[in-house]
Amino acid sequence: MLLQELFFEIGTVVIIAASLAMVVSRLRLPLVIAYIMTGVLVGPSVLALTRNPETFEALSKIGVAFLLFTVGLGLNWRRMKDVGGIALATGVGQVLVTSVIGFVIGRLVGLETVTALYVAVAFSFSSTIVIVKLLSDKDELDTLYGRISVGFLLVQDFIAMLILLGLGAIGSGASLPDIIAQTLIKIAFLVPVLMVTSAYLVPRLVAYAAKSQELLFVFSVAWCFLIAGLLVWFGFGVEMGALIAGITLSGTVFEREIGARIRSLRDFFLLIFFVVLGTHLNVASVGSILIPTAVFSLYVLVGNPILAMLVMRALGYHPRTGFLSGTTAAQISEFSFIVIAAGIALGHLEPSVLTLATAVGLVTIAVSSLVIQHNAGIYEALRPIFRFLEPKRSLMREHKAAHPNVKTYLFGLHGIGTSALGALQEINQPFAVVDFDPTVIRDLEKIGVPAIYGDAGDDAFLEEIGIERAKFIVSTIPDVSVSLEILGYLRGEGYAGTAIVSARTSDEAAKCYAAGATYVIIPSVLGGEKLRELLEEKKTRRQSWQKLADSR
Repeated sequence: MLLQELFFEIGTVVIIAASLAMVVSRLRLPLVIAYIMTGVLVGPSVLALTRNPETFEALSKIGVAFLLFTVGLGLNWRRMKDVGGIALATGVGQVLVTSVIGFVIGRLVGLETVTALYVAVAFSFSSTIVIVKLLSDKDELDTLYGRISVGFLLVQDFIAMLILLGLGAIGSGASLPDIIAQTLIKIAFLVPVLMVTSAYLVPRLVAYAAKSQELLFVFSVAWCFLIAGLLVWFGFGVEMGALIAGITLSGTVFEREIGARIRSLRDFFLLIFFVVLGTHLNVASVGSILIPTAVFSLYVLVGNPILAMLVMRALGYHPRTGFLSGTTAAQISEFSFIVIAAGIALGHLEPSVLTLATAVGLVTIAVSSLVIQHNAGIYEALRPIFRFLEPKRSLMREHKAAHPNVKTYLFGLHGIGTSALGALQEINQPFAVVDFDPTVIRDLEKIGVPAIYGDAGDDAFLEEIGIERAKFIVSTIPDVSVSLEILGYLRGEGYAGTAIVSARTSDEAAKCYAAGATYVIIPSVLGGEKLRELLEEKKTRRQSWQKLADSR
C-alpha cells in the first residue's frame, strides 16, 4: 500500500508541476518558479499532499548529485585556471562582506545576536544548483561570466563545508583543528588516487562503454554513484562526490555525449529538489516574518550583485562582466538551509528561523531566476548608471596607438577564438585581439600578440578603435546582442569588408545575416579546428565567405 501511495504522491506532484510550468512558460518566466510554487501548494501548510517527506528528500539529493555531476563533466581546468584568482577573490569577498553587513541588518530587524550571526553567514552563500541550471538553460556556462560565476560558487561551497565541519565539531565535542587535520589527510590520499584513476583507468572504461549508447549511460550513472558514495564514506558530502565524479570523466572525448544522456534524468530529479524547497515554507507564519524577509531579500538581490561588480572592477574586469556575474549571486544557497538546520540541531536557533530562510530563499530564487534570464538586457538599461566604472577612453586610445595599422580584428579569444588566433597569425596581415577579460589581454601581451581591452558591444568603443577601417572582422563571442551591435555599427559606417560573427542558434544566425553578416559561426555546429581550416583556406576574401554562407 505504501508503494502505491508513493506512486500517486509523486504522480500528483509532477502533474501539478507540469500544469504550473505551462502557465509560467506562457508568461515567459523561468520554470524553476513553477516548481517552487508546486512545493508550496503540496507542502504541509497548504494541501499536505507529501506524506513521505523522507522519500522526496532522498530524490531531491539525487537531483543535486546529477546536477553537480554534469557540472563536473563540463569543468575543463585548463580553461578554469584563468578565472581562478577572480573567483577566489569574489567568492571570499562576498562571503565576508555579506556576512558582516547581514549581521548588522539582522540586529536592526530585531534578531538576537546568535540568530543574526547564523542568518548572516547562511545568507552569504549563493546557490550553485540554481545558477548552474539557469546558465545551462541559457547555454552560458562556458562564457567568461559563466566560468567566473561557477568558480566563485565552488569557492563559496568549499567555505560552507568548512563552516559545517566546524559546527559538526561543536556537536560532536571534537576539536576543530582535529577535524581539519583529518580532512586534509583524507584529501591528500584521495587526490592522487583520483588523478591516477582519471588518467589511466577511466579512459579505457569509457571507451569500452561507448560501444553501446545504453551501456555508456548506465556506466556514467554508476560511476556517479560510485565516486559520490566513496567520498561520502570518507566523510565528504554527496555534492562534492558527484562533482568530482564528473570531473574525472571530463577529460574523455565522450563528455558531451554523457552530459546529453544524463540531462533528462537530472532535470526530473531537480524538479523534485525545487518542490521540496517549496514545502519548507510554513504559510501560516509568513505574516510574522514579513519585514525580515523583505529586508534580507532586498539585500541579497541588490547587495550581492553590486558587491561582486565592485570587486571584479577593482581587479580590472569590465563592469558588464561584473554585473552579469553578480546577478548570479543574487539568491541564497541550499547550504543556507543546511547551516540553519545545523544551528537548530545544536539548540542555537529556534525552528522558526528555518521558515525565514525558506521565505528568503523562495523570493530570491524566483526573482534572481527572472533577472538572470534577462541580465544582459537589464545591464544595457542600467548602463548609464555604471558608465563611471567603464574603462577610461585614454586606455583605449593607448591600445589603439600601439596598433595603428590593424587590418583584422578578432573579438573574443575564449573557446573557438583560440583556434581562430592560430590561423590569423599565419595570415600576413596586421591584426589585433579584442577582449574584456584583463587576464587574456595580459597573457597575449606577454607573448607579443597585439591585444586591446574593451567591450565589443559598445558603439563608442568600436568607434574608438576604428573597426570600420579593418578589412576583416571575426567575432567568436556567441552572444547575439554583441554580434548585432557590431553589425549595426558596421552597417551605419557603410562597411564593405568581411564581417564574421557568432550566434548560438540558426534563428539567431538568420538575424545576423539580415543585419549584414558575411558569415555566421554557430559554435555547437562549427568547432574551433574547423574554423581554423576555413580561415586558412579562405583567408580574408569576402567572396569566398559569402559563397560558403550561400551554400548552407
